[in-house]
Amino acid sequence: MRADIGGVTINYEISGNENGPWLTFSNSLATNLHMWDEQEAALAGDFRILRYDKRGHGRSAPVEGPYSFDDLIGDIVGLWDHLGIGKSHFVGLSIGGMTAQGLLLRHADRVAASVMANTTAHCSDDFFAAFDARVAAVADGGMEAVVDSTIERWFTESYRASGAARIDDVRRMILTTSVAGYTGCARAIQGLAYLDRLETLDHPVLLIAGAQDAGTPPAGMRMMHERIAGSRYLELDTAHLSNIEQAPAFTAAVREFLAAH
Repeated sequence: MRADIGGVTINYEISGNENGPWLTFSNSLATNLHMWDEQEAALAGDFRILRYDKRGHGRSAPVEGPYSFDDLIGDIVGLWDHLGIGKSHFVGLSIGGMTAQGLLLRHADRVAASVMANTTAHCSDDFFAAFDARVAAVADGGMEAVVDSTIERWFTESYRASGAARIDDVRRMILTTSVAGYTGCARAIQGLAYLDRLETLDHPVLLIAGAQDAGTPPAGMRMMHERIAGSRYLELDTAHLSNIEQAPAFTAAVREFLAAH
C-alpha cells in the first residue's frame, strides 16, 4: 500500500493481530521493509505490525535530497496520522535507530517502547568521511559501486561463508535502492547529533549492539546506554544487520522487552 505523506509517496505494509498493540519497524540505509521478514513472521500473532520503506528506498518515492531527520521523522508521524495510529512501539536499526532517537526526543507521546539496534547517536569525523566516500561512489557508479563493500561490512565473515539466502535478499535490496534515497539519507546521518540530548529521555529503551559491528560499534551504543536512564543493553555476536544474522536471539529480545511495556 502507498500513502501521500506531505507530498512524498511512502510504501507500507500492515500485518498481524488486529487487536494487538501497534509495532512499527524502521529499516536501515539501503534496505527495504523486507529486512524485517523474520521479525514480522514471529511477532505477527501478538502485534499489529507496520513496516514501511523510508523515502527513496524500496517502493517509496525516490525524492531528491538531502534529507534531515526532521524529514524522516515527519514521514513516520505523518504515516501514523494517515493510518489513525495514536501510539506505537518502535523498532529501528542503523538509521532506523537514529530515527527512533529523534522520535522520542520530539514525539515521546506517540511512542510506547523503543528498540534501537546497531546504531549511534553522533556522527564522528571518520563516520562523516566514510559517507562522503560512499556518496561519491554511488554518484559515479550507482549502487553497484557499494554493494560488495556493504555486504562485507554488514555481515560477519562466518555468516557470509554460510551462503545464507538472506545475503542475496539484502544484496537485491541494496541494488534497488535509489541513488537519491541513499544519498539523501547519508546526508541526514552526517548531521546526526543526538548524543548530548539522550539524558533527557524518560522512556523504555532497549539497545541491541553487534559485537562485530564495525560501522556502529558497541562502544558507541554503550555511550547511549549510559545516557538513557533505565535503558537495557544487549550485545549479540553479529555484525551490522543483527536482526538477520542473529534473527532468533534478536526477535526473542524484542518480544521479551515489548511484553514488559
